[in-house]
Amino acid sequence: MRKLVVGLVAGALLLAGCGGGGGSSAGAGPSSAQQITASGKVRVLYAGSLANLMEQSVGPAFDSATGGDFEGVGAGSTALVSAIKGKVKQGDVFVSASTDANKGLMGAANGDWEDWYATFATAPLVIGYNPRSTFANDLKTKPWQQVITEPGFKMGSTDPKLDPKGKLAGQALKQAGIPASKVQVFPEEQLLGRLQAGQLDAGFFYTSEAADGKLATVQLGSGFDLKATYTATVLNNAPNQQGGEAFLRYLFSPQGAALMRQHGLRLQPVTVTGDRSKVPAGLDTVLGVK
Repeated sequence: MRKLVVGLVAGALLLAGCGGGGGSSAGAGPSSAQQITASGKVRVLYAGSLANLMEQSVGPAFDSATGGDFEGVGAGSTALVSAIKGKVKQGDVFVSASTDANKGLMGAANGDWEDWYATFATAPLVIGYNPRSTFANDLKTKPWQQVITEPGFKMGSTDPKLDPKGKLAGQALKQAGIPASKVQVFPEEQLLGRLQAGQLDAGFFYTSEAADGKLATVQLGSGFDLKATYTATVLNNAPNQQGGEAFLRYLFSPQGAALMRQHGLRLQPVTVTGDRSKVPAGLDTVLGVK
């Protein structure tokens, strides 16, 4: 694998979404999403932690700006990998919360579903809690490692076999010396709703999810460096490859970057991992491979 750190082109686009100067650099792709066009249904398989971003912001904005027809499918990144390899779900774009998920689709042994992926953002793992929980004050005043072991405390997470967040949560528990049995496991797309409904006292979430859900949070503390790493690629044999390329061009435009920032993602200079010669011509300038 070769990793290419993108220079001024994509970096400038993302920095624009992070409060930096707008505009485009020499050789950059479209400086406005209005210059991007798409047609037909564009199916985006995305990490469930990005549901609000994709369904409420990026998807509708992409349709309005490009003429495309966004169709999103959100689930745990690892579960999506299995669905793609098993041909249960078909998509044009795959947006993951872990580089490990991408690696599970690369190479002949994995079906050659992708040749490259672009890493563009992170979101640290935190504990989000229900402020109406009887344990809310404890979470504000005591170490979380102590509180989640208290009798009656209901802590939720996602399945580490299906979702990178669940795997990170497992690492946090192991590091804290807390048995995994202290946490109830739910599908990623259900976890936030269960917390908000009062079925859980707290759960492991990314900061972006917490921001979207307006959750009260507790930081894991020093010594814990656990976070989502968001990536995107156009899948091989995509039914609408041109639509997939248009979606990524929009996602990495100043408008797309601004939406990602609004939803709490920590944008970073884009890096491309894998075979850069396989990056579609419509994206090579946007991702800085030329």
